[in-house]
Amino acid sequence: MARVLVTGASGYIGSVLVPMLQEQGDEVIGLDVGYFESCVFGPEPPTFDLIRKDVRDLTADDIPNVDAVMHLAALSNDALGHLDPGITHEVNTLSTLRTAELARERGVERFLFSSSCSLYGAGEGDTPLDESASMHPQTPYGRSKQDSEAGLTKLATDDFSPVYLRNATAYGFSPRLRGDLVVNELVARARVDGKVQLNSDGTAWRPLVHVEDICRAFIAALRAPREVVHDQAFNIGTTAENFTIREVAEMICDAVPGSEVTFGEGAGPDTRSYRVSFDKLASALPDAVPQWTLRDGIR
Repeated sequence: MARVLVTGASGYIGSVLVPMLQEQGDEVIGLDVGYFESCVFGPEPPTFDLIRKDVRDLTADDIPNVDAVMHLAALSNDALGHLDPGITHEVNTLSTLRTAELARERGVERFLFSSSCSLYGAGEGDTPLDESASMHPQTPYGRSKQDSEAGLTKLATDDFSPVYLRNATAYGFSPRLRGDLVVNELVARARVDGKVQLNSDGTAWRPLVHVEDICRAFIAALRAPREVVHDQAFNIGTTAENFTIREVAEMICDAVPGSEVTFGEGAGPDTRSYRVSFDKLASALPDAVPQWTLRDGIR
């Protein structure tokens, strides 16, 4: 088993990923700024060695002797990225590249980067986008992922393997739950006030993936032979789980009796619309093929 540094270990994905690694016998060291450490929904997550530090302040001394780094630490959505694009670039791109450089200097062999399908931005045509598709990010968050991948590939060597996991839009339960994610938010609205309110016209496409399946993909990429993952990008999700936002809302109404779809004032088209192909993931990393469907996750 491996010794792994997980940055953003106390976040939405990290709080699911760390226990999964521990259950498989891996030794985990976490790094997290700690903003949401006390925001636990349900049972407390298992304990692990944790470095409490802003990723922007990382030094070589903070990188332990590990086999791999799973880099999750980031400002993690479009709305937050818009508040200050400069800080988004600093945290999401510059700190990612700095962390990777330090890891490489320390002899870490594999750097698993939590990227996003948001870097595709505005898809063209009806064909699902594979990893070779053009990128048209519509937000500072999406651009930060594109820029990070471009910088990381320059760091790849025979001894240092960056891997880019382009997660679809996440949903599902985590001990540190995010209510801003579209499925989680709409389910909460349906349960609380019976209204699944959309702030767009619902025609935009999104690929969706359960947080547990994202974590399985990280672990599969950790275990895979170097030649399979070295300097490779993988879309994380499954092609059958591309939906319009309106379709998502209708699924939620089916699962929550008495709820209905409504539209916010001024709801119009969303330029962030893309369908994604996940064939490469299924072929190269079969252990990473998602186990959840959106309909089951909503229930």
